[in-house]
Amino acid sequence: MNKNRQDSPRSWSWLLLFTTSGTLLCCALPITLVSLGMGAAVATMASSAPWLIILSQYKLWMFLLSGVLILLSTYAVYRPGRSCPSDPNLAAACAQADKWNRRFIIISASMWAIGFITAYALPLLIFL
Repeated sequence: MNKNRQDSPRSWSWLLLFTTSGTLLCCALPITLVSLGMGAAVATMASSAPWLIILSQYKLWMFLLSGVLILLSTYAVYRPGRSCPSDPNLAAACAQADKWNRRFIIISASMWAIGFITAYALPLLIFL
């Protein structure tokens, strides 16, 4: 098996975690802090990390991109006909990578769901 091919699921998983973490940082964390009465903390975050404001301006695109990445990686891990090599060493490495990829998907999907609920559903519930 090609070394680049073995490394690609790992980098795919890290990209997945990075984008879903971005949705939490840009959208869920500030809304949660303001809801808890910590607006000054949000102002401090915005002044010390101005890139968070840019992320929050493109919140819809952040959620779409990370949602598509979660769906693609879920398909890549759970697609039918996927199998590990017959070599025992490669099979063990494949099984270990598969286990970690499943964990990454669960963590990323959970982070995405929390961010989505906080950014889109929670404001609708508060203003009703």
